[in-house]
Amino acid sequence: MLGMFVVFIMFGFPIAFTLMALGVFFGYFAMGDLIFNLLVQRTYSVMTNDVLISIPLFVFMGYIIERANILDRLFRSLQLAAGPVPASLALATLATCAIFATATGIVGACVTLMGLLAFPAMLRAGYDVKIAAGVVCAGGCLGILIPPSVMLILYGATAGVSVVKLYAGAFFPGIMLAGLYMLYVIIMTLLNPKLAPQLPAEERNVPFATVLWALVTSFAPLAGLIGAALGSIIFGLATPSEAAAMGSLGALLLAVGYGADFKRRHNVILVQTFGVLAAAFFVYLIVCGMSNLNVDRRVVTVALFATLLTGIALVPGTSFTFVQLKESVFLTARTTAMVCWLFIGSFTFSAVFAYLGGHEPIEKFMLAMNLSTTGFMVLAQFIIFVLGWPLEWTEIIVIFMPIFLPLLKTFNVDPLFFGLLVALNIQTSFLSPPVAMAPFYLKGVAPSWVNINDIFRGVMPFMIIVIVSMIMLYTFPQIGLWLPNKLYH
Repeated sequence: MLGMFVVFIMFGFPIAFTLMALGVFFGYFAMGDLIFNLLVQRTYSVMTNDVLISIPLFVFMGYIIERANILDRLFRSLQLAAGPVPASLALATLATCAIFATATGIVGACVTLMGLLAFPAMLRAGYDVKIAAGVVCAGGCLGILIPPSVMLILYGATAGVSVVKLYAGAFFPGIMLAGLYMLYVIIMTLLNPKLAPQLPAEERNVPFATVLWALVTSFAPLAGLIGAALGSIIFGLATPSEAAAMGSLGALLLAVGYGADFKRRHNVILVQTFGVLAAAFFVYLIVCGMSNLNVDRRVVTVALFATLLTGIALVPGTSFTFVQLKESVFLTARTTAMVCWLFIGSFTFSAVFAYLGGHEPIEKFMLAMNLSTTGFMVLAQFIIFVLGWPLEWTEIIVIFMPIFLPLLKTFNVDPLFFGLLVALNIQTSFLSPPVAMAPFYLKGVAPSWVNINDIFRGVMPFMIIVIVSMIMLYTFPQIGLWLPNKLYH
């Protein structure tokens, strides 16, 4: 089954329907007509899974932020703030990608958008094409790891691990990886300033009041919204689905507010007010979570819902149109349909694969090697790293994770910790050729003279940084386990 799956994927067949067809084909010979009952049961289980409801909501939140040009405003403000720092454009790009990653886990959207926004700006400033490409591609892939990562939701549903704990565990590793990216860019720029020349004096010496105003009107409201959504999940005051719903509504408010005519004073005050309200709500969640206070989630949800609806109604003259809203809904539906079909196909395939005993030879082979826990972890992560060359992360999670998961108990490995390492590792599947989706996303929007080989060379150092971050996480597991252990034990 695995061999035929790999062959069909190499020929370009759709992944979800290939999985489903192979599962039904082999299942019919193994269990007869019962395979059709299994297919219906698997479909029903996917459609009634409460955890998966958060996927379309977080995706919708991300598309709203993308279509409303909120990211453009955020990048400009961070660029002004980082002006005096070496490689300011690259650092602003990485910071923008990290913040956008906390709004959605859509890698393609982030790489494409920053490829249109930040990549040309870095090239015009005289940046080396390789380091500019590496920054955009690596930064755009942070959404795989940083909550609310769709990959973590899929892993949680596949492995039976709490998505809330995965989000809490991925928080500090995500910050660590983004910080290592920035540190690398700064060091390379200090060693060779020609890689990332300083901006002109007029762009570096911006009055503090201008920088502060740009941050207040762009960074603060978005950070407050994201903080409220993720904070409500991490501190246990809302489920991922509830937080995603609030985040989607908040993103819609920001889209309407930012699209308004900012020459009107009441529109500026309105956006600032709701940014402060979102930040205050986030602080309220932290206090409640730390104090173990019992909070009625329904009251909080309804109150925030009513507040945000009021805000939307008060903003006149917005440039966020129904067409942009329709595009966001369409893209969300398309992405969600892909994920649902993928889950149905993978669940059917994995059930038949297990029924036929496909896991047993692999488990016996691994156990016969007499590996230590460290040896097993190194081998497992190496296999996932190699699988990332020809396959995408979705295929790795839904097909190969069920093979590794039974072995975790044997080697005394925490599925939560294993999932964090996998999330770090899968960053490389977007960066490593021949699939390397992030470089191809960037190539699609880059100037015609930019060579794909230069983009590949640019992402290679960032792949090494990902491997270094995996070693750091494995050596110091509390980087990923401290927060979930602190909050949920």
